[in-house]
Amino acid sequence: MTTNTNTSRRQFIVGSSAIATGLVIGFDFALMTEAHAAMGTGTTSMAPLATPEIGVWVVVKPNDDVVVRIVRSEMGQGTITGLAQLVAEELECDWKKVTYEYPSPGENLKRNKVWGSYSTGGSRGIRTSEQYVRKGGAAARMMLVEAAASQWNVPASECVAKNSVITHTPSGRKTTYGKVSVAASQLEVPKEIPLKDPKDWQLIGKPVNRIDGVSDKVTGKQVYAIDLKFPGMLVATIKESPVFGGKVKSYDATKAQSMKGVKKVVQVGDSAVAVVADTFWQAKTALEQVNITWDSGKNANVSSASIKKMLEEGFGADDAFVHNTNGDVKSAIAGASKTLEATYFYPFLNHATLEPQTATAKWTADSCEAWVPTQDGEASLAAVIAASGLPADKCNVYKVNLGGGFGRRGAFQDYTTQAVNIAKQMPGTHIKLIWTREEDMTQGRYHPVMMCKLTAAIDSNKKVTGVNMRLSGQSILASVRPAVVEANKGKDPLAFQGLEDSGEHGFTYSFPNITIDHAMRNTHVPPGFWRGVNVNQNAVFIETFMDEMAEAVGVDAVEFRRQHMGKHPRAVAVLNAVADGIGWDKPAAPGVFRGVAQMKSFGSYVAAACELSVKNGNEVKIHRFVAATDPGYVVNPAQVQRQVSGSFVYGLSALFEEEITIENGAVVQKNFDTFGSIRLYQMPKVETIIIQGGGKDWGGVGEPTIAVAAPAVLNAIYRATGKRLRTVPLKNSGIKLV
Repeated sequence: MTTNTNTSRRQFIVGSSAIATGLVIGFDFALMTEAHAAMGTGTTSMAPLATPEIGVWVVVKPNDDVVVRIVRSEMGQGTITGLAQLVAEELECDWKKVTYEYPSPGENLKRNKVWGSYSTGGSRGIRTSEQYVRKGGAAARMMLVEAAASQWNVPASECVAKNSVITHTPSGRKTTYGKVSVAASQLEVPKEIPLKDPKDWQLIGKPVNRIDGVSDKVTGKQVYAIDLKFPGMLVATIKESPVFGGKVKSYDATKAQSMKGVKKVVQVGDSAVAVVADTFWQAKTALEQVNITWDSGKNANVSSASIKKMLEEGFGADDAFVHNTNGDVKSAIAGASKTLEATYFYPFLNHATLEPQTATAKWTADSCEAWVPTQDGEASLAAVIAASGLPADKCNVYKVNLGGGFGRRGAFQDYTTQAVNIAKQMPGTHIKLIWTREEDMTQGRYHPVMMCKLTAAIDSNKKVTGVNMRLSGQSILASVRPAVVEANKGKDPLAFQGLEDSGEHGFTYSFPNITIDHAMRNTHVPPGFWRGVNVNQNAVFIETFMDEMAEAVGVDAVEFRRQHMGKHPRAVAVLNAVADGIGWDKPAAPGVFRGVAQMKSFGSYVAAACELSVKNGNEVKIHRFVAATDPGYVVNPAQVQRQVSGSFVYGLSALFEEEITIENGAVVQKNFDTFGSIRLYQMPKVETIIIQGGGKDWGGVGEPTIAVAAPAVLNAIYRATGKRLRTVPLKNSGIKLV
C-alpha cells in the first residue's frame, strides 16, 4: 500500500466522501500529546508509538488490554460499544479488557483512508461498517494465532483462540494475546478473512454494558467540546445575520473593546461578528454591546405565511418529480365512486442539541488543528483545510464526544469554519468558540418544511383503486448536495424516504394505481438532516391517511394495512407484533383509545401502537407504547431498547411542541421557552419488541422508530375525539400532552 501525505486542499475536500475500507499493517505512530491533553486521560488518544497494531482496527497491549479503533461518532446512542462488540466477536478477546480510541481524520488521510467512512448519520454507524470492522477483528485473531503457532512451530490450524487466550489443541500449550502481539503486528494481513455464521455469535446480540464512560456522564466528569481547556486559551462567541443570506453592513465595537477580559472584536466572513475574551461570559456580555447594522437583503420580508402560501401553490403545479408510480391514478380517480382527500402540514424543526455548537481551533502559519464535536471527522477536516488556507497535511481534527448531534454536526460544519476563521485572526492561540443558545436556535439547519395532499379513489365495491400523493416543500439535497440532485435530473430522492418503490426506504403498501411525486419549493431557510429526516413527515402523511381510507371502506385499520402489505412479510410481522402487544383485537379499557402505524426506513421495519385517553377535549395522556423493530440483526438489544424509547421522545416532542417559524426573514423561536420538548412526566412507557429478520442487509436503529410515534398517536386521538389533526405541532390546534 502506498501513502500520500501531500494531498492538496482541493483533492481532499472534493474527495473526502470517496472512502476506502482496506486493512493494512505496520503503521505504529504517536500523535501530539497536546492534541489530547485537554480531553483528559483514557480513550480518546491514539496508541503510543511502541504499542503494536494488529491490522488497523486492533491494538493489543502486553497486559492483554485490547484497544478497538472507532471512527464513527458517539452521541449517546451506543455506537462505540456496538462497533467494539462487532470487532471483539471475531477477535475472540476478553470483553472485560476492551477499550476504544478515535483515530484522527488527519491520520486517516495519511493512510489513504484505511478506516473507511467517519460519517455517523442516517443510522449508518453500525449497519454500513459492520462487515469491514468484523473482518478487522477476524484478521487480527488470525494473525495472533499465526504468531503463536509460529513460536510453537506448529500448524495454525491446530490452534484455537478464545477469551484472549490461544491454545494448541493437541498439546494443550497456551499463551495470551499480549505475549504474541508484537510478533503478530509484523505479519501480513490475510487476504481471505472468513466471518462467523450469525448462529455462532457469542457477543453480538448480548446486552453488554457500554464502554464509553456512562458513569462519567452521570457524574459530570465526561469532557465534551464545550469543556475543553488549554493553557492560554481564549473563548469566543459570535452573532450572525438573523436573516439567512444577510450581511454585516457595519459595526461599532468601541464599548465592547473596553470591557473587562475582551481581547478582540472581529468580523467573521461577511455575515458575522465575534468577540474574543478570557471567558465565555465576558465574550457574550461584550458582544451584546457591539452595535451591528445588518444588510438583511432580499429575504427580509419572508414569513411563515408566505412560505406556506408557496407550498400550497405547489399542489397545483405541473413541475413535480415523480418517484413512485404504477398504473393510471388519474383515470382511477376520475372513475371513482368516491374520493377521499386530505392536506397536511409539517414545520421547520431545530435539532436543539443540549450542547450548542462549539469548536476549538489553533492556527499558525504552519499548521491548523481543531477539536470538534463532530458527526463526521472527515467533513470537519475538510472545513479546517478550506478555512485555514493550509495544505491538508498541515491540518488535523481531534474528535470529542458530542453533547447531542441529531444530524446538525455532520454535513454542516459552519461552527468549525467559524472557529478557524477567528483563530486565524489570533495566530498561535487556542480559540474556543461557543454559540449562545439563541445563536444555536436561530442559525440552525432545519428539518425541511413540507406539505402534502393525498387523494384516494374508492370504487363501488369499497375498494381503494388508486392513491395520489403530492409532496410540496423543501429539498435538503438541493441545498447541501446539489450534485446529487443534478445527477437525478432535478429530483431529490431523499424527499421520498419511506415512499420509494424499493430499497431501504421502500413503500410497504401496494395499490392498483399510485403516484407519489414532489413539487420542490425551496426557501431561504437552510434545511438539514434532522434525526429521521423526511420519513418523519412522510409517515404522518401516509399512516394517518391509511386510517382514513380504512374507515372510508369500513375495514379495521390493522386489517386494511395487512390487505395492502402482501409483498412485505417483514413489515406485516412488525405490524402484527405491535397489534398483538397492544391487544388490538380486544376491547380497550373504558376511555382508552388505540392507534397504530408502521414504516420501513433506513433498512429497518418498524411499527408502533399506543393507548391514550383525552380529557376536556384537548388534554392527551399517552398510557403506553408498544414498539416493534426489525433491523435484520441486533448487536446490543439493551441499547436498541434505549434507542427506541429515546426516539419516541424526539418524535413526540415534534408532534406536540416543536416548530420553527419565520417573521421578517428571521427565526422567531430563540430558546427552550418557545421551542419546548416533552417532559419526563409526559413520557409514556415504551415496550420494545425486537425482531431479527436476518437477510443480507443490516438496518438502522437510531432513526426509524421516530417516524411511527406521531401517526400512531394521531390515529388514536381521532378515535378519542373524532377530529382529524393534520397540522403539526398539535399545540397550534389547542392539543396538549399531560
